[in-house]
Amino acid sequence: MEETPRRTRYRLIFAVVTVAASAFALLQGLVLPVLSTFQRDLHTSQNTVTWALTSYLLSASVATPILGRIGDMVGKKKVLVVVLILIAIGCAVSAAATNIGVMIIGRSIQGVGGAVLPLAFGIIRDEAPARKIPSSISIIGALGAVGAGAGVVLAGPIVGALNIHWLFLIPGITVALTALAAIFVVPESSGRAPGELAVAPALLLSGWLVALIVAVSEGQQWGWTSVRVLGLVGATIVLLVAWVRIEVRAAQPLIDMHMLRLRAVWTTNLVAFLFGAGLYAAFSFIPEFVQTPASAGYGFGADTTASGLFLLPMTVTMFAFGMFSSHAAARIGSKRVLLAGALSTVVSFGVLTFSHRERWEIYLVSALLGIGVGLAFSAMSNRIVAAVPAHQVGVASGMNANIRTIGGAIGAAVVAAVITSGVRAGRFPTDSDYRNGFAVLMLAGLLAAVACLAIPRERRDEARLRSASHTVMHGESALVAGAALVDEV
Repeated sequence: MEETPRRTRYRLIFAVVTVAASAFALLQGLVLPVLSTFQRDLHTSQNTVTWALTSYLLSASVATPILGRIGDMVGKKKVLVVVLILIAIGCAVSAAATNIGVMIIGRSIQGVGGAVLPLAFGIIRDEAPARKIPSSISIIGALGAVGAGAGVVLAGPIVGALNIHWLFLIPGITVALTALAAIFVVPESSGRAPGELAVAPALLLSGWLVALIVAVSEGQQWGWTSVRVLGLVGATIVLLVAWVRIEVRAAQPLIDMHMLRLRAVWTTNLVAFLFGAGLYAAFSFIPEFVQTPASAGYGFGADTTASGLFLLPMTVTMFAFGMFSSHAAARIGSKRVLLAGALSTVVSFGVLTFSHRERWEIYLVSALLGIGVGLAFSAMSNRIVAAVPAHQVGVASGMNANIRTIGGAIGAAVVAAVITSGVRAGRFPTDSDYRNGFAVLMLAGLLAAVACLAIPRERRDEARLRSASHTVMHGESALVAGAALVDEV
């Protein structure tokens, strides 16, 4: 008789964390097709408007490990509620923005929501019956992927029927109500991690990431050999070295450097970094490319709705091939599946670099990119799980996701610098500018493929993958695939 109340209670908890993760994913997708709209309405440049995405990714990169650690120490519920409130505040700030500076501030606050997923997964591990933990985490992953894909498609209709403010008001209201529900529904975690948050590693991590991103983003405008850019590069190196030294010596580091030394881990994380760079840059610039009027010598003059539909094939193939990835890994190994995903992105960006005159070519690029990402991200998760001891799986998986986000922040900034390198005020980038930017993405895919070759293959790991795949094939394949994609869409 006691099981029914417990089951009902868990269903409510699960519903709250699911809505939180889905709303955050929707917020990611809604912004991607409307960067050009922000550029026009907020009277800014193409290079500057990309900070609406870059600041978000940068904030998530820094906040995720820090808030995850704080959640372990003071309680996951408390931190989840605070994070949801911050997302709502960030949405309100962006909705009220009348210039790009305020928009970037709002987006930076929203980026703190990157901690929602690890906190949600931790709450599930604490509260779910043991037999429901894998499927519950998988469901949140699947809904997160669907939410982000839906956001890309829904952005146009929302802007058309309402205005850009509602891109933030809708998820902001949803997140605020979810925070209220979490206060009453989600129990506080009983366990607490020992120790305290080290301030120095958090500040150093923030410092070198900000210095690097600003240098890459503003290098073209300031001059690559200017005192400001060279000073930021120097600061990046100094702060990065100091951060690594402190993390190596820390008893409870934000990011475990000793784990990173494992060959299977650092090679997979390198692939994750390169994939993240390519994916987020593609999300940023494919919509801008297709929205450019044909009078510029390229582009299709697509509106926001149509530009979102150009990315719809990617959402579909990403989910479908994510499901297939686990089965393929069981038969040929996750390393080969990961390599196939990398090569698919190379082909995708290669087509985009050399041939982008017809609409069907963009749809093909979108589908191929989805295939590559769907195969690769699921395979990366499998490799990480197989490479580390069971008690480190959560930390290692979170680290891998965070490195993808860092790669996305840097990749978006680099490609923005390349595409806008020759742009004059009031003009569009040239076709050659876009070709150069897409060529950079193709190079990132090639480097990812080379990095895949360095990933070790162990029979023990493959056996574990086959065992995991056996479980997946008994009804959870689609959901597990979605979990592997949650941070990437």
